[in-house]
Amino acid sequence: MNFTFWLLVWFCGLTLAEDVPETEVTTETGSCFPDMCKFLKEFGAMKEKQKGMETRLKETENQVLELKKKETFKIAFSAATGGGGPIGPFSTATTIIYRTVITNVGNAYNQHTGIFAAPVAGVYYFTFFYHAGGGQIVSLALVKNNEVIVTAYDHKTSHDGADNGGNAAFLQLQQGDQVYMRLSANTHVWGDSQITTFSGVLLYPF
Repeated sequence: MNFTFWLLVWFCGLTLAEDVPETEVTTETGSCFPDMCKFLKEFGAMKEKQKGMETRLKETENQVLELKKKETFKIAFSAATGGGGPIGPFSTATTIIYRTVITNVGNAYNQHTGIFAAPVAGVYYFTFFYHAGGGQIVSLALVKNNEVIVTAYDHKTSHDGADNGGNAAFLQLQQGDQVYMRLSANTHVWGDSQITTFSGVLLYPF
């Protein structure tokens, strides 16, 4: 389109430079050149209009991309163990599966495995709470990729009917990192749909 525009300008200048009789110049100026100038003005206006449309289209594309990013960054979950009885004791350390999903925005928590897998890199906040009988030991750990981050523990007592506890941590995760709860061997918690819970939320991505 730029080539066509400059070709027309060159043609117009070349025509003006021709040595023609005055009467012909008068005739041509009155009939041809005004039309050419009008065309060039309209052509320039079209170019400006096209630039404006391209700018608005680019802005719209950027807005759509930002909305998609915001949707990707909405990550939050809360889940409870469910049931109504003891979980454990087991002879080996066991991942607790929180089967009753309360919230799972972004579907990053797997209710069949009990594992949260980070869909994006960022800083996350995790909490867990438990209820347990006082006659058994409690030992729970928040684990990241097989690394114990924080724990909650309670001794066995003969005079305490029940125990409640929990812990929390901010974690910097990379995409694909796994976070879950591990119950130590020979310990227990009480399965419940409202008390023994595991939650996490993405605070901000990076």
